[in-house]
Formats: sequence, structure tokens, C-alpha cells
Amino acid sequence: MLTEKRNWGWHILLILIILAIMLPVVFMISNSFKTLQESYHSILQLIPSNPTLGNYLTLNKQINLLRMVSNTFLMAMIVTLGKVGTGLLAAYAFQNFHFKGKQLIYFIFVATIFVPFTTVMIPNYLVIAKMNLLNNVIGVALPQMCDATGIMLFIKAMEKIPSSLTESAKVDGIPNRRIFMNIIIPLLKPSIISVGAIFFINSWNEYVWPTLVLKDKSSFTLPLALQNYISSEGGTNFPLAMALAVIMIVPPLLIYMVFQKYILNSISSSGLK
Repeated sequence: MLTEKRNWGWHILLILIILAIMLPVVFMISNSFKTLQESYHSILQLIPSNPTLGNYLTLNKQINLLRMVSNTFLMAMIVTLGKVGTGLLAAYAFQNFHFKGKQLIYFIFVATIFVPFTTVMIPNYLVIAKMNLLNNVIGVALPQMCDATGIMLFIKAMEKIPSSLTESAKVDGIPNRRIFMNIIIPLLKPSIISVGAIFFINSWNEYVWPTLVLKDKSSFTLPLALQNYISSEGGTNFPLAMALAVIMIVPPLLIYMVFQKYILNSISSSGLK
């Protein structure tokens, strides 16, 4: 009986935590369907009295919404593919090749995780400026296409693959390229999808670095558009800002819904069967 009471206590605590996390999201979605007048008079009312799509239609007229969504998606996809690709290749090299200075190189890669972004921000900006990539999503993506965190995660995933698989393939004379593409990649599919989803969401929400590189409104990503719109409106048109925020969260949520099985399997998996 005492154990059941304790379990109920944990369940209630978890439910309260979930409600606390979901409340801002529900608040945001609710106010995106309110008129400006209703938002001011009943901002805490979670169910709009007269729901309207006017805020979304107004946004589409006032800013080039499709262009900004495509800019954000393109930048996030380039960064994600770059990080996943370089992470897989580097992890395979560290895991399967023996070369001089391997431990030192790996240590340097890991050490970059602890380097604050502010210390490399200006050098990256100067390089991008010299390459004439300002006001270009490629300029935003290029310095972020390699990530030590991805390398570490893929190394840990590759450690779960039985070494007999790759060793027998090498004995049969199969080149490393085919081993990597035909054995390693299929076995790491859940890890690739879960790590890729994390990279995509982080890139989708990126704000500080794009602020430095993108100055032309036609090249803005959604986080920049949201901040620019709030600043230009003085924060007065609250429902419009909430509508733009809702548009920002839709793609990451869709990605999670589509790849939920792989993400959860990657997190819960403790080995290969």
C-alpha cells in the first residue's frame, strides 16, 4: 500500500511538470488565433472566444513567409547533413583505423565542445565575409558543418556493432567504402535519425550566428523574422508574434512525429540484437 501511494505521488508530480511545460505552448497557440482586442482583454483565456486565422493571413501579406521558411529549412538541412556526414566519417575513422596521433586528434575534437561560441564568432564572421557569403544561408551553415558532439555519439553507437562483422568483411576483401555504406550505415540508422533530428532542431532555432551573417530581410530565417517583427511592432501586436512563433515550432514537431520510433529506439537501446 505504501509503495502504491509513493507511485501515485510520482505520477502526480510528473503530470504537474508536464502541465507546466505544455502551458506556454498552449498559451502561444491560443493567442495566435485571437484578435488583438481579445488578446488584450483575455490574454490568459486558453480557448479563444472567436477563433480566427487573420493573424496568419496578415503575416503572409506583411512578410515573405514562404521565403523565410525555405531559408530556415535550407540552412537547417545543410547543417544537419554536414554534421551527420562528417560525424559518421570521423567516427568510422577513429573506430576502425589506427594512425599516429589518433588519441591527440580525438582529444582536440572533444575539447572544441568546451570552447565558447563567442570566442570563434568573430573569426568565423571574418572568414565568411572574405568568402562573400554574407546575407547567404550558405554562410550561416558553412562554419557549423562539423560537430564534435556528433562524432562522439556516433563513436558510441559504432562501439555496439560487433567487431566480427567488419573484420570478416575485411578478410573477404571488401573495401572500407562498402563496409561503411553497406554495413555501418544500415546498422546505425536509428542513431543517425535521432542525432540528425537533434541537429536539425538546434539549427532551425539558431538565432545569434544568423543575426551576424544575415542583414538583408530577404535572407532572414524564421527566428530573425520573429525578433525583427517584434522589434518593428514594438511588441504591441502580440497575436501576430504568437502566430509566427507557432509557425516556427511546426516543422520540428512534425520531424519528431515522423521519426518518433527511431528517436525513442535510439535513446532506449542498450545494444544490438
